[in-house]
Order: sequence, then C-alpha cells, then structure tokens
Amino acid sequence: MMERRNLYLIAALVFLILTAMKPVLYAELKGAPGKSSGAVVEVNSVKFTNKQFDAEMTKKLALLKAQVPPDKLQQIQPELRKQIIDDFVIRTLLSQEVKRLKISATDQEVTEAIDRVKSTLPPGMTFDELLKKSDLTNEKFREEITLGVKINKLVFSQPSAKEKPTEKEVSKYYKDNKEKFKAPETVHARHILISKNPGDDDKTKTEKKAKTEMLRKQLLQGADFADLAAKNSDCPSKRSGGDLGTFSRGQMVKPFEDAAFSQKVKVIGPVVETDFGYHIIQVMEHNDAKIIGFDNKIKGEIASFLQQQKRQEIFAEILKKLRAKATIIVPGK
Repeated sequence: MMERRNLYLIAALVFLILTAMKPVLYAELKGAPGKSSGAVVEVNSVKFTNKQFDAEMTKKLALLKAQVPPDKLQQIQPELRKQIIDDFVIRTLLSQEVKRLKISATDQEVTEAIDRVKSTLPPGMTFDELLKKSDLTNEKFREEITLGVKINKLVFSQPSAKEKPTEKEVSKYYKDNKEKFKAPETVHARHILISKNPGDDDKTKTEKKAKTEMLRKQLLQGADFADLAAKNSDCPSKRSGGDLGTFSRGQMVKPFEDAAFSQKVKVIGPVVETDFGYHIIQVMEHNDAKIIGFDNKIKGEIASFLQQQKRQEIFAEILKKLRAKATIIVPGK
C-alpha cells in the first residue's frame, strides 16, 4: 500500500516534527563563529547552555539505554549531539516566528489536537505509555501540543497549503508508483496448537504429536474445528476458534508459513511442527498478490498524501527561510 506520513505531527507533536526535519537543518547549521559563552549554540540571542545540553543528553541516553547495546551507545553520541542541537535550533526558530506573527492557540484547539494524537496511537499503546516513552509530563506534552497547533496555523497561512491536488496529479502519482499499491499475497487461516515446552523429553514430544494427530483425525471425520480449538488449543486464538485472521508472508515462523501458503483452501493440512509446538492448519481464504485498483478510496488516499506532502514542503521552506535570516552562533566554529 502507499506509504503515508502522519501530518498530525505538524498539527500536534512538535518534538516528532523536529526529528523528521533534522537531516535538512543540520546540514545547514554552520552559523557564525563566536566567542565561547558557555553555550552549545545560540539562536537569535537565545542560548542553549552547556548545562541544558548535558541534561538533555543524559535524558536521551537514559531513554536509549534499554534499546541500544552499551558499546553502541557510545558510538551514537556524536549523532545524538547533532539531534539535540537541531531540536533546539528548530524549536527556537519556530517559536520566535509564531510569536512574531502573534499566532495563538485556544484551549479548545489544543484539546482537540491532543484527542487526535490519542486516536492515532498504535494498537496496544496507551497515552500514559506515550508520555513515558517520550519522557514528557502531561503539562509538558500540552505545551508541545500548543506550539504544534501554532506551527500548523503557520503552515496553513500559506495559500498553497490549502490547495487540493488535481485529478491529473492524482492519476499520475498512481501510474508512477504502482509498486506502492501492490497488495501482498495473503492467507486467512485458523489453527490448533499443542505447544512444546523447553524441558519436554522425547517421550513427551511424541505424546503431544500423537494428540495432535488424533485431533486432526477427528477433524477429518467431521468434528467442528472451532469447538476443538476452543477445548484443546494452547494458543490464545482458541478464544476465537483458532482464527489467526489474515496475514502475509514474513509474519509467521517459516514452517507454519510454508504450510499455510501451500495448502489448499478448506483442507485440513498435515500436522506441522514449529518451535512453538504441533499445529493443525486450515486455510480459509488465499488471496494472490495484486495491484489495488484506482478506485475512489485510493484516489482519496493519494489526494490526501499529496496534500500532506505539499504541506511538508511548505514546512521545510519556512524553516529554510527562518534559518537563512537567523543569527546562529556555534562557539568554536
């Protein structure tokens, strides 16, 4: 499917916008040389002190500690330093610009933006988890959102930000990017799992496989798959009759995937062994890879994407102009 960028990052999450724009701005971050003033960087007389920088570096390293091996953590610090400086420069330039233009954000606009963020969280992630992952308090998050709303207004103050792509532009994008509209081969399957445990000896494994074969025999004789799965499967999917839903290649372990994608629809397949245990698989539906048609839904998605892309370009251009007329001093450069 077509790759999309969440434009609500401009509308709401400023700190994520900064991440998206770092490579562009840092390449331009040369600034004017100046005397050391205890600052890492100075933007239009606003200083980012060594103390502030150290605090930010410590915070980011703490967040990364659980994700990055210790030996790699040291290696990424130069790049992390660039990121932190970029964050400060971009944030300062944008804050100064919305203040200069007297762009404001009402409580209702901020609340609505926060609600949009909550509605777009990945499945299983709570708002509190987002705050923890981003190392933000509710108050700080609202502050970031407020600035984000103002920046969104700054972007939309440009006439071209409201222009809709033409039908010709939408059609051309579809024709030029057919590979982005390719739906992968998928299967809809259900299974019954008799799980293996790390401590199982050969006798136990043999018994478990025999039990699986017995269940398969019952299915071949007409037993209800969902009922047997609910009563015997060791997979959480037993609550839905063993239904695993629809999946594409690369989402399941290899032996399971090979079996699922090679079996005929509705057939009770042979017992398949994986690291998880012994499976009985039934494929409910098999869909070949195909190019998604140029229907109204796809046209709408493309139009939305192109409009978002245009606003990203406007955002980048605003930053470029702010950078060009700013006085940015990097001591020692």
